[in-house]
Amino acid sequence: MNLQKWQQKIKAPFKLPHPDKIAESLKTFRKRLPNIYVIILILVLAWILSGIYVVAPNEQGVVKSFGKFTRILEPGLHYHLPYPIETVSKPKVTEILRFEFGFRTVNPGPPPQYEPMADEALILTGDENIIDVWFIVQFRIKDATHYLFNVSDPFKALRDSAEATMRAVLGEKKIDTALTSGRVSIQIETQKELQDILDNYESGLEIIAVQLQAVQPPEPVRKAFKDVVSAREIKIKFINEAESYTSDILPRAKGLAVQIEFEAEAYKTQKIKKAQGDTDRFLALLKEYRKAKHVTHKRLYLETMEEILGHARKLVVDSDKQGVIQLLPLQELFQKESESPREKRDSR
Repeated sequence: MNLQKWQQKIKAPFKLPHPDKIAESLKTFRKRLPNIYVIILILVLAWILSGIYVVAPNEQGVVKSFGKFTRILEPGLHYHLPYPIETVSKPKVTEILRFEFGFRTVNPGPPPQYEPMADEALILTGDENIIDVWFIVQFRIKDATHYLFNVSDPFKALRDSAEATMRAVLGEKKIDTALTSGRVSIQIETQKELQDILDNYESGLEIIAVQLQAVQPPEPVRKAFKDVVSAREIKIKFINEAESYTSDILPRAKGLAVQIEFEAEAYKTQKIKKAQGDTDRFLALLKEYRKAKHVTHKRLYLETMEEILGHARKLVVDSDKQGVIQLLPLQELFQKESESPREKRDSR
């Protein structure tokens, strides 16, 4: 039944309400609304007050008038003409930002979890080897106006420049340098060249540090490379041991050679001095011999006999006796004389 009435109303022709009824409805609506001037005043005040803003301590306020830069404001409470006359950008100029290359931090941990990015990590070195490099770039905004107006996307420009710079630096290094002692020099060189590129762009960014997080061979050849490195370390160890032995034995050999030379010189000097002394003594003796040959001959004979018989056992024989045959054998005689009195009593 209700459905039929509804269908009849739809089919019925549309009739406008009477003008007097419309006027009466509008009059009732106006009474319910507040004064239009009050509304306008409130809107104007809200528009004017929208220009009040605060610049945080780590920010810098950059005011633009109709899109054109006008001034920079320091941290604190400020006011600018409401939009669209003036607008304010507040970049964080003291915040240290970082970009990761070759990996992404999935979970800071602990323990931290990382996701490798092979397209970024694989870099060709100067000796045509491929290494897997993870590094980070720390930076901040040093010039807010350059950052906002000179480059359309400063962060993208920084990422592209950092990746290109690292590839260029490693492209001039050998793989051993990148894996061992050259890490610090690579970081310093990359930071300097990257800063030069950003300054040429007038990007308003300052590089704080470039840090190599991991430098290693790619995964498929990592085990073989470790074997090569281990063999190289053993080689260096043997070389160091040989050099240490050389450093130990050579000074001792040189010292011994110097000692032998000194001893030879001393022996030479001694023999020369002795020969000179013997010569001088012989010449002096010859001179005396020529003065008195008989006396000198006798003295030489006595000195020689004294030297020969000085420590020999002597037996005094009376010259009146007929030789020493009766005293033979002399060895038994000397043996009996050398026996002590006690030994003689014991033998008795």
